[in-house]
Amino acid sequence: MEKIDNGMEGCRSTIIIPNYNGMAYLENCLASLRGEPARVIVVDNGSTDGSRELVQEKFPKVRLISLDRNYGFCRAVNRGMEASETTYVILLNNDTEAQPGFVKALEKAMDGDERVFSGAARMVRMDAPSRIDDAGDYYCALGWAFAAGRDKPAENYDAPREIFSACGGACIYRRRILQKIGMLDENHFAYLEDVDLGYRARLYGFRNLYVPGAVVRHAGSASSGSRYNAFKAELTARNSVYLAYKNMPPGQMLLNLPFLLAGFLIKQLFFLKKGLGKSWWKGLVKGIGLCRSPEGKKRRVRFDSERLPAYVRIQWELWRNIWYRVHL
Repeated sequence: MEKIDNGMEGCRSTIIIPNYNGMAYLENCLASLRGEPARVIVVDNGSTDGSRELVQEKFPKVRLISLDRNYGFCRAVNRGMEASETTYVILLNNDTEAQPGFVKALEKAMDGDERVFSGAARMVRMDAPSRIDDAGDYYCALGWAFAAGRDKPAENYDAPREIFSACGGACIYRRRILQKIGMLDENHFAYLEDVDLGYRARLYGFRNLYVPGAVVRHAGSASSGSRYNAFKAELTARNSVYLAYKNMPPGQMLLNLPFLLAGFLIKQLFFLKKGLGKSWWKGLVKGIGLCRSPEGKKRRVRFDSERLPAYVRIQWELWRNIWYRVHL
């Protein structure tokens, strides 16, 4: 029987693994955490494939939180965050395998500066570990969020650097700052919620880092089934509209509107070629509806003149990151 020593005293991090019918990956994910100095919580979204039984039988020291149905990535993670008491929380997808020293590398990066909110692990492809899956996330004025280094040689991404946001597939957050700025926005359900959280942290003046010493292997799209599908296209489109609306004040939204319209049009054409044009368009319409809804308006980050330096800095990055989209 596999055992992970997660009940040890003095742990500074809690690893939260959201799961929905991920039995094919979950055992290897949990086994890879053997010896890591952290508590582990699996939050199960009503799985019917035996995932919960697997955790209970083979990983008795892992805390299992069982939800009655699939509430999405965001709510599962938030339930795990609420149950944690450590200085840091680490998010880990169920289709990942952490490499030795993963936790300590993330903690070390956070320890140096109290203004650092998050640290993104170096995610490499499960089937080709010499290739990057995600080396930190960026967001640009076209309304696109993207992973640095996707499918490029991992050796080119050895240096730590500041990033726009950390990918929720493998990252660390400072819990004290989560208590200040809020947790994941459950309106997203899944996709872009991590970019939204990183954006919000930036608006409050905090920093996000890429931590190349923390390495995980990632299979990718374990819950949605594939890199491109109707479910993912619709949710991504919906959340792309919502992400811009909730974080940009009206003046900045107006400034970026030509870029955003161009970006959404390019994506529409892209998904048309993939046979998913209807799903993308449907998502855009739903995104507008979410922005106009009471719940969407409630979660909008209100303009604060004291954050003007942050708005200016972020706007520069939104323009610069269009160039980064091609070169990073």
